[in-house]
Amino acid sequence: MIEILVGSLIGLYGFSEAVDIKPQPAGTVNITQPLVPNGPLRESVVLEPMSQLQFRNVIRQAYDYSCGSAALTTLLDYYLGRNLEERQVMEGLLHFGEAEKIVERRGFSLLDMKRFVTALGYKSGGFRAGFDDLAQLEHPAIVPIEYAGFKHFVVVRDVYNEHVFVADPALGNISFTRVRFEEIWDQNVLFVIFPSGNEPPNAMALTDRDLRIIDDRTISMLAFREFPQMAKFTTNQADQLGSGGDIQYIRRK
Repeated sequence: MIEILVGSLIGLYGFSEAVDIKPQPAGTVNITQPLVPNGPLRESVVLEPMSQLQFRNVIRQAYDYSCGSAALTTLLDYYLGRNLEERQVMEGLLHFGEAEKIVERRGFSLLDMKRFVTALGYKSGGFRAGFDDLAQLEHPAIVPIEYAGFKHFVVVRDVYNEHVFVADPALGNISFTRVRFEEIWDQNVLFVIFPSGNEPPNAMALTDRDLRIIDDRTISMLAFREFPQMAKFTTNQADQLGSGGDIQYIRRK
């Protein structure tokens, strides 16, 4: 009996050495398709968690009031090729922005963002625009929206087939119909950071996996699940800040 057991172990060891069995990556699933002309087809696929796919190339906001810094970090990292963390961007916004007002309103404005990205060496501008302007825009843009009872900053990645694809710091990669987006787009404001020309390929560009539609009911469900404590905020009107179309968007209690 012992001889049989030892022989089996030796045989298994020899097979392992010959085949060179290696541990499979996390999420690997082996699939067998028996009904194929040349016999069973076996292949391995790696399944990506939905949460990971949902927040691909999106910085998830660390705090309920930090959508502005997370949206800006998303744009800086995945469009302009920087390698920053939200904490670093928050510190930069506090340093170059209106620190006292930021603390008072518990949120960042587009003016704070403009001052910070100027310090980083980028040109930027805040504008009022129509949907057609947004659809023709060659750059991702930060926009304020009002959805599910609260004010929020998101990054518009692109417009395709009458749908707006958004990198949302709270919900991840989502999309809106044109009609719905125009309803929630706050005062038709957008903020653009212009690349210097030395950036890597745009990691926020749409891919086939992005071309899906998430209905409003699903978005509402996700929003209330993520932020059940969020109450309705009010905001002052966006103010024109001189030449260049620069604007300020401030959240207040």
